[in-house]
Amino acid sequence: MTWNWQKPDWACFAYDKNRLEPLEAQLLHKSGLLCGAFKHLDSSEQLHLTIELISDEALKTSEIEGDYLERSSLQSSIRRHFGLDASHRNSPPAEQGIADMMVDLYRHFDTRLTHATLFSWHALLMSGRQLHDVGCYRTHAEAMQVVSGRLDAPKVHFEAPPSDQVPVEMQRFIAWFNDTAPDGATPLPILTRAGIAHLYFVSIHPFEDGNGRIGRALAEKVLAQGLGQPSLTALAQTIEKHRKAYYAALEQTNRNNEITAWLNYFAETILAAQRCTLCRVEFLIEKAKLYGRLTEPLNARQEKVLERMFREGPEGYKGGLSAENYINLTRASRATATRDLQDLVASGALTRTGERKHTRYYLNLKI
Repeated sequence: MTWNWQKPDWACFAYDKNRLEPLEAQLLHKSGLLCGAFKHLDSSEQLHLTIELISDEALKTSEIEGDYLERSSLQSSIRRHFGLDASHRNSPPAEQGIADMMVDLYRHFDTRLTHATLFSWHALLMSGRQLHDVGCYRTHAEAMQVVSGRLDAPKVHFEAPPSDQVPVEMQRFIAWFNDTAPDGATPLPILTRAGIAHLYFVSIHPFEDGNGRIGRALAEKVLAQGLGQPSLTALAQTIEKHRKAYYAALEQTNRNNEITAWLNYFAETILAAQRCTLCRVEFLIEKAKLYGRLTEPLNARQEKVLERMFREGPEGYKGGLSAENYINLTRASRATATRDLQDLVASGALTRTGERKHTRYYLNLKI
């Protein structure tokens, strides 16, 4: 098997620019819509959403690799970075490490990429883990392979360059990354650069572990540099929903350096992630509008249930809210629950569908 990095044209990636131009235009158009919508939120809502999106990306980029973190500890670490959590509770090393890395990415997206940046990210990601090489490129002599299947009959999906080639490969990668930035010598369109950056980096696979997470962070850095502000794009969340397609796209591309199909896939994924973020912003705007429409104050039970429904996000309360759900959430009697729900429908906070035991309630949103 000959891998992409073993080909004579390695790192001289070929692709059809015409296939990508419409997608690049979509990215810029949607970015304008997202920026405009974000400005409709007040400062506290903007900060809340920023923390939520960073937390979600940290969780999902880890889950893609089968690493499941504790959300409350992770979010507490991120909130402390923004001055919103005064507690001195220590988060576990894994949660603290990726929180620190993601906030660093958010705050310093516009800096040039260096070996030191990558080493710092890797050290943070690998906090508390037992590895031979932490905060430096891998040095082990054995082949760096991506495998699956039984131990006695593994399937090799990819084999990266040997460790002794990594320093030279990474020097070339970093030079390419900085040269193709918006202020570089040979700038590339945003989606094209993001797709190449991710593929190029994970093909080198320079670290003992954490390559996928850092590769996705680099794609986020590209997006932010291209847009001139943190993108807050739900990239990892979107990839995690379709993890098999992500790995299949990588595997189909790692044998040659004609990468149009990969770039098209990755661009479409970024656009889907952008739509996801826009939907969340519009959801918060609609939330504010819904509360603004209420002419009568809510009682404590109604407030609790509405907030619980809003926590489900744009996808809504699965299957709709039933009277039984309301009773379980509030411990109210059936008569009280019925009256509360009728008032919420009358006030325009909820809509109602079905009859009797099939009656369900939904947030009255226009998204």
